[in-house]
Amino acid sequence: MKLVRIREAKALGNYRVQLTLTDGRIVETDLGPMLEGPVFSDIRSDDMRFREFSVEGGTLVWPTGADLCPDVLIWGGMPPAETAADAA
Repeated sequence: MKLVRIREAKALGNYRVQLTLTDGRIVETDLGPMLEGPVFSDIRSDDMRFREFSVEGGTLVWPTGADLCPDVLIWGGMPPAETAADAA
């Protein structure tokens, strides 16, 4: 079984996104706490900049070069053990 990644994403407002995963599930995630550090300063301070993300390589990326780990976006950390074992 392949790793679950992000296939599509839609901004919902207040740094929340709806993620459609490669296994068909749809999850909502609050990115606000994840947008820390200088690489995210423009993205965090301007809603239009935040909404410029796209899905590349199974995760969210911004034109500025910023991105987030897909495992953190989907599960808040490492994938559950059964998902990681299926991917091996």
